Amino acid sequence: MNKLDRNAMAARVARDIPDGAYVNLGIGLPTLVADHLPEGREIVLHTENGLLGMGPRPAAGQEDPELINAGKQPVTTLPGAAFFHHADSFAMMRGGHLDICVLGAFEVSIAGDLANWHTGKPDAIPAVGGAMDLAIGAKRVFVLMEALTKDGRPKLVRECAYPLTGKACVSRVYTDLATFEITPDGVLARDLVEGLTLGDLEGMMGVELRAG
Repeated sequence: MNKLDRNAMAARVARDIPDGAYVNLGIGLPTLVADHLPEGREIVLHTENGLLGMGPRPAAGQEDPELINAGKQPVTTLPGAAFFHHADSFAMMRGGHLDICVLGAFEVSIAGDLANWHTGKPDAIPAVGGAMDLAIGAKRVFVLMEALTKDGRPKLVRECAYPLTGKACVSRVYTDLATFEITPDGVLARDLVEGLTLGDLEGMMGVELRAG
């Protein structure tokens, strides 16, 4: 079984973003999606620190320290890009103006609940950022994460053990093992990596899955 690497995971998400979509990419792994958008497809990327029309990462040596995304990573701008106040950016997020947001997560439940801001541990530093606004404000929420934790525990779960970011907000989960569609009739699994069966995947996740 060959797991997808981080760039292959990001490319899988990028493939599903339709032409004309307005999309926010969350901090961490989701930022890689910007580097894999299909050519010829007009997709407008939004970053919550006040930029619409974000492009991919700049070439080495071409970074502008004043041009960054919400994760403080250097980015580029595309023709027609716009800069605006942080409050205006959050108004876009909360007002239902984004078609898709792509977020990382600690856990996603089979009901689509999202936990991505705090592990609940006493020494952990909460970092919600704009995740709650995005989870509720975007028309669709995609999660991009590894299927298992470093110690082998599933991150797609029956119920989230960590504090929730949003309830029943996630529509799709992209992982290094498969893509999961959250539906009212259960979780559909598709695009399983080579050598992995649906039964194997169910055993790893500990939840019932259906072929997508």
